[in-house]
Amino acid sequence: MLSQLRPAIALLAIMSLLTGLAYPLATTGIGQALFPRQAEASLITRDGTVVGSAFVGQAFTRPEYFHGRPSAVDYNAASSGGTNLAPTSRELIDTVGERARQIAAETGAGRVPVDLVTSSGSGLDPHISPESAYLQIRRVAEARGLPAAELRQMVDAQTDMPLFGIFGAPAVNVLKLNLALDERAPVKAGITGSMHGANAER
Repeated sequence: MLSQLRPAIALLAIMSLLTGLAYPLATTGIGQALFPRQAEASLITRDGTVVGSAFVGQAFTRPEYFHGRPSAVDYNAASSGGTNLAPTSRELIDTVGERARQIAAETGAGRVPVDLVTSSGSGLDPHISPESAYLQIRRVAEARGLPAAELRQMVDAQTDMPLFGIFGAPAVNVLKLNLALDERAPVKAGITGSMHGANAER
């Protein structure tokens, strides 16, 4: 009996050390050596203060800022998830419809991009489509007192193109765009450090 258990226990100990300790340490070390910024959560700082991560969406509701996608987790960076509602869910249909009506009334748009009215699978998507950013230019221009043409140039400058021109779709990082806006035309009580964002009036 013992002769049969000994190899099994030894194998369990070896595999636990390899997969539970050695492998995580090795991958973490390699990641920090080759991609230090990404390994540290791609944090963005301003004046020595962390204002967010390039990969975590935040709540922007003030008219002088571009708004991101809705969040099913209230932009809580400690959590992640979607609505888990089926496409036929009456709750989902009503919620998306109400968001679309509000944006259409605000912008006069006949068609509202889907990413402005639906949350992502993670609830923390930091990007919107260029079309969603263009749709908000008039509101932001009026609130900031900036020419709409200049804001369109800023959106274009902040648009990330598909990898190698084929993988993914053009996308605009909302936090980076709003930080660029604050640098161009600062506003009172601008973006401050918060990884959760939902409780910050922005």
